Amino acid sequence: MSPDRTDHTSKIVGTAWGLLILNTLGSAGAKTIIPLPRSLIQMVTMGALVAAFALALAVNLRLRIRASAFVFLLTLLLVPSVISSAHLESGFGALFRCTRLALFVGTLWLLSRWWDGSLTFVRHHIRMYFAVLGSVAAGLVVSPGAAMPELYGGRLVGALWPLTPPQIGQYAAVIIGLTVLLVLGRRTDRASAAVIIVPSLILLALTHTRTATLGLFIGLVLAIGSLILTSAAARRFFVWAVLCATVAAVAFASALEAWFLRGQSQENFSNLTGRAKVWDALLAAPRTTSEQLFGMGLGDKSFGGLPIDNSWLAVYSEQGLTGVALVAAIIIVLGGVALLRPPSLSRACAIFLISYCAIASYTEAGLGDASPYLLHLAVAASLLAAPAAATPVPTPGGPRRRVPRWAQRSEVT
Repeated sequence: MSPDRTDHTSKIVGTAWGLLILNTLGSAGAKTIIPLPRSLIQMVTMGALVAAFALALAVNLRLRIRASAFVFLLTLLLVPSVISSAHLESGFGALFRCTRLALFVGTLWLLSRWWDGSLTFVRHHIRMYFAVLGSVAAGLVVSPGAAMPELYGGRLVGALWPLTPPQIGQYAAVIIGLTVLLVLGRRTDRASAAVIIVPSLILLALTHTRTATLGLFIGLVLAIGSLILTSAAARRFFVWAVLCATVAAVAFASALEAWFLRGQSQENFSNLTGRAKVWDALLAAPRTTSEQLFGMGLGDKSFGGLPIDNSWLAVYSEQGLTGVALVAAIIIVLGGVALLRPPSLSRACAIFLISYCAIASYTEAGLGDASPYLLHLAVAASLLAAPAAATPVPTPGGPRRRVPRWAQRSEVT
């Protein structure tokens, strides 16, 4: 394949990945400066998914795919999703969500051809989410009141596109962590990294998102820890990070505590802002054997009109114990493969993404349906994939034919 054609294909693959990210931005959130009908937003996001599938199919017409336990387990997750959704207990929207998940998984299968352990999809990930954060920053500049409304306690939201504080915090934390690792691996310069890290840190702080902040720091500790034995830059960064964190914890203890509590009482904080009450009610609700095994069908990740905000309980509610087992298998398989790989930058990025998703799963939903979390894990799967085998170069004139010894003797005589 010529270099020009390779670059063209790479751009199409990157565009398809960006469209997948656009599809997972969601349609529910804060009020925007220009009111956007939810039907219009859903049309844009679903159109993005269809376009992503079409582009992935266009560059992979021969349907060449890579073996991937991650995408295979996602495909199996479709089974309990369809079985439970076919009962229509969650309405016809459940079948629509199943179709969306099937297209999402199908697009990942088509793009898996380019999963070769390189950092290509990490860069696609950072670029697209940085563009999303750029829209958030633009909304903050244009209308600070709409970007930090009292409805959300003064936390940063999307004023141009309806994004909630946890969403913005998640996107900021993920690209900060990945960019820090690229700097440590000397795959980008510090000036370019600062352009991404500094504004993303500011936006993360304005969201007051505790889950994203904890996921960022714990994920980086685990990822950098995997590089300490082989990277002097990782060792230096780890030492300086520990020193700075210690000084900050001592000097700004009261400010950090106030930021972390977000003005909540100890009781409200202890029950996770009311999440624990929803979880208890969900687990106490009566279920048939079929509902326990396969769930109630894909829905909006809520129970009794309140968000579940826990990936495991959301999967249990919608896809049952079968779905929980498959999602657990996804995390275990990716984590096990990452631990078995030799130390490298790709492995460190994968460890960061896997650990971040595992931590966020406790207070955020999304591991059982098309979501940014599944895209994070897909990037981790691409980083852990073995490089494609090199195609042997044919010798000029075709393969040489072996000449028998008796023929060689006759030629000499």
